[in-house]
Amino acid sequence: MRQSSSYLCSAQRGFSLIEIMVVVVIMSVLAALIVPNVMNRPDQARMVAARQDIATMMQALKLYRLDHGQYPVAQQGLSALTDQAQGRGVYLDRLPNDPWGNPYQYLNPGVHGEVDVFSYGADGRAGGDGNDADIGSWTL
Repeated sequence: MRQSSSYLCSAQRGFSLIEIMVVVVIMSVLAALIVPNVMNRPDQARMVAARQDIATMMQALKLYRLDHGQYPVAQQGLSALTDQAQGRGVYLDRLPNDPWGNPYQYLNPGVHGEVDVFSYGADGRAGGDGNDADIGSWTL
């Protein structure tokens, strides 16, 4: 039972060059539409994380003010929220850094409110646009 060679050739038929080119073009178009949206997601996630950290620290500062009658002075800074030497409890287990690895900033008196808690953003400097923009308690 031997098969003819013409039967083998038709069974081994593959994709033509045009079919492969069409698939490559479709994949390129999809990548051009999807990749820019996906590439921006990590930066957006960092900005959301910074806002959440700042909201948590603002709540801890409000509790501190209820216990002590005032916000921590500028010299104490945010470390007053983790210091057990205050005698009235710990308001945060630890003081986080912003998502870019820099410490959060604290101003008392604040420029935008009674106190300001903020991050300088991705560039670590005041001001900026987009990912480099400052994220603060006034932007919540």
